[in-house]
Amino acid sequence: MLLAVAETALLFVFTAACLFVPAGTLRWPAAWFFLALTLLVYAPALLVADRNLLRERAGVEHGVKRWDPPLAFCGYLFLQPLVLVVAGWDFHHGPGSLSPTVRLLGVLLFVSGNAFGLWAVRVNPFLVKFVRIQSERGHHVISSGPYRYVRHPAYAGGIVGFAGAPLILGSLWALLPVAVGTALFVVRTGLEDRTLQAELVGYREYCEVVPWRLVPGIW
Repeated sequence: MLLAVAETALLFVFTAACLFVPAGTLRWPAAWFFLALTLLVYAPALLVADRNLLRERAGVEHGVKRWDPPLAFCGYLFLQPLVLVVAGWDFHHGPGSLSPTVRLLGVLLFVSGNAFGLWAVRVNPFLVKFVRIQSERGHHVISSGPYRYVRHPAYAGGIVGFAGAPLILGSLWALLPVAVGTALFVVRTGLEDRTLQAELVGYREYCEVVPWRLVPGIW
């Protein structure tokens, strides 16, 4: 429990720093709202998570594909901290004028996207930081929960969730790192999917049942 509280506090401090340091002020209501929303979404998941499983997911094990760590790092960099930094910089140069309706859309995207991604984390014990076939853990195809709709729901949820952040924060400029991060995760999804089809028993058959990687009806 203490570790979960510490991780939640670290998440709060890091997110706050990414927002308020470039903004140059603490007088930014939308940023405080975003912080509260972030804690509301992530804190319960951290508090109830299996600590042993979290350690496995955080580690870098043998068999990781060489292309994955740099793609993962760059994708998360653009989709998360850089979105907040750019939004803070944008606020410093003049508060945005997005309508309440657009900001509400941002809230819906952030909450629904992250909830979808966390659902994937919850049902898939083989979802780890970097792509590898976990033969030592009896790695097999997961087809329940959000995996009934798309083959990579954690990525899909993360992209949708952080597409909502710029709208909540009132920054259209922050959509630029979202676009770059999304492109990187599309590339990563394609490479990971190809790896799973080639190396994970039963994955090709799963692809026939669930044909969509990220977006139903599109790709």
